[in-house]
Amino acid sequence: MELTVIILAAVALVILCIFFYYVPFFLWISARVSGVRISLMQLVLMRIRKVPVSTIVQAMIEAHKAGLHEVTRDDLEAHYLAGGNVEKVVHALVSASKANIDLGFKMATAIDLAGRDVFQAVQMSVNPKVIDTPPVTAVAKDGIQLIAKARVTVRANIKQLVGGAGEDTVLARVGEGIVSSIGSSESHKQVLENPDSISKLVLRKGLDSGTAFEILSIDIADIDIGKNIGAALQIDQAQADKNIAQAKAEERRAMAIALEQEMKAKAQEARAKVIEAEAELPKAMAEAFANGNLGIMDYYRMKNVQADTNMREMIANPAANPAK
Repeated sequence: MELTVIILAAVALVILCIFFYYVPFFLWISARVSGVRISLMQLVLMRIRKVPVSTIVQAMIEAHKAGLHEVTRDDLEAHYLAGGNVEKVVHALVSASKANIDLGFKMATAIDLAGRDVFQAVQMSVNPKVIDTPPVTAVAKDGIQLIAKARVTVRANIKQLVGGAGEDTVLARVGEGIVSSIGSSESHKQVLENPDSISKLVLRKGLDSGTAFEILSIDIADIDIGKNIGAALQIDQAQADKNIAQAKAEERRAMAIALEQEMKAKAQEARAKVIEAEAELPKAMAEAFANGNLGIMDYYRMKNVQADTNMREMIANPAANPAK
């Protein structure tokens, strides 16, 4: 008898648990007490569709208490089934309503399904965010390198969150604007004396166009002096010119050496021909003696002329005189 009672009690408990799981009676009571109209049958159908009933009901209660009557159960359920975050969407709508920010349910769900944190975006619209740029290196017209750091104050642009560019694009555009501003300065001293000119010039360019943010201010936090790029470039140019001049001089020297060698070769060739001709001279004189074309007196006169010529050369060029 006692065993039968225990079995019946267990069966009843299981049936009761299954009943309260598929029929969330207490959630229904909580919704009714909060002023949210929803039927038990709708809650049961949500259980069957595997939609978290507690999440939907709590979101509806929060929206109802905040006065967001356009948020319906069907919309929340459809957003959950689409893969969205129902809690963040409702939190964002409530925050936007309290801050007088124009944010509709469709826009909020679109932002959430786009992969952005819609609640954080609303908070950023109320509380602007400060982004520190990495060090930006630029060179003024006088050749001095400057390294600048800036702080960009932005707030979320709700209408541009879907399809708008992110923080990386904003930082890249600000860095480009700083480089352009410093590069257009005549002297690095002007930039150091008036860093606000960089901020004003960059702000006028409308760098937040097409992004998910609105730039409120750009403040130059720090500017350091880097290298003298102009002097370094001049030194490199002078070194390059020097190398070119040395190469040309080496080329001319090589050509001169080659010409000298060529002239020496020609001189040796001419000397060889002279020696060859001098070697033929005794044969010609012997032949002239044999033929009677040259007499002994002619020979002596020729030798005298040669001796006189040698003496004149020695007098004209004493360094060639072997006696000295």
